[in-house]
Amino acid sequence: MSILIYTENWDGKFKKLSFELISYASALAKEMGVSVTALSIGNVSDEELTKLGNYGATKILSVNDERFVSLDNRALSKAVFAAAQNEDAKVVIFANNNLGKAIAPRVSVKLGAGMVAGVTALPVSYDPFTVKKKVFTGKAFANVKFDTDVKVLTFSQNSFELVETDNNATIETFDPGVADADFATTVTETNKVTGKVLLTDAEIVISGGRGMKSGDNWGGLEELADILSAGLACSRPVSDEGWRPHEEHVGQTGKIIAPNLYFAFGISGAIQHLGGVSSSKVIVAVNKDAEAPIFEAADYGIIGDVNTVIPKFIEAVKEL
Repeated sequence: MSILIYTENWDGKFKKLSFELISYASALAKEMGVSVTALSIGNVSDEELTKLGNYGATKILSVNDERFVSLDNRALSKAVFAAAQNEDAKVVIFANNNLGKAIAPRVSVKLGAGMVAGVTALPVSYDPFTVKKKVFTGKAFANVKFDTDVKVLTFSQNSFELVETDNNATIETFDPGVADADFATTVTETNKVTGKVLLTDAEIVISGGRGMKSGDNWGGLEELADILSAGLACSRPVSDEGWRPHEEHVGQTGKIIAPNLYFAFGISGAIQHLGGVSSSKVIVAVNKDAEAPIFEAADYGIIGDVNTVIPKFIEAVKEL
């Protein structure tokens, strides 16, 4: 028996998210007395695959098939299902991101397994198997019990510390037996954003709200983001007004992010916005309204006009 983790790669490289999943699975496996198998789909070098073993994977199944470059959900779910059966996996873990949310439900149906999305910690109980997750846009926690032999879960980013090990994983080539007919998606063109940090990958995110007063006032945030190598984000009213592009909108109806550090400048903290950023490790809020809801979620707060605070903030960061 084993725990199976689906690890995503970006252009043949793994990011912190994948290592976090492996670390979580490794801790879970110790409690359950089973092994950890990582599934990698794509053109990834053995040197890069070996890194998964550094965080607790004992076996790595490598699927090097160019057809999967289309990221077809049906084909990917069949590949994960085949790997789960091959490894007799009792727990299958995905990242709680767009791809994980798309594949996990399909895999759970194929395996006849219960599924919980957005798990944030090791199980609170193993008999019955009960996991913890955020509910009500992060305002509360719920303990959810599995009634099935096989469990499928998606794990929230930044919910578990990276734990390096001295483990040497074995790498095996794996053929999931996915037919051409299972690939229903055709990629005709790929346009990648270059020259700036992607929000979903950023360790630090600088975000602005309606309190910025105008799209012309974003220069300070852009400078701060450049200094800190941070991603730029905004609240929904800002993107709706056309001050910033919709691709920067974070919140329940935008991108869901979980950076280590999130700066909210001039954002009131509506529940829809907090629903997309509540998994941030540290939230710093700047708002002239001392009663703004954002301060209830923030770890640190500054009461003041953002257009006065930002230049001083930049000056202090430059000194550091």
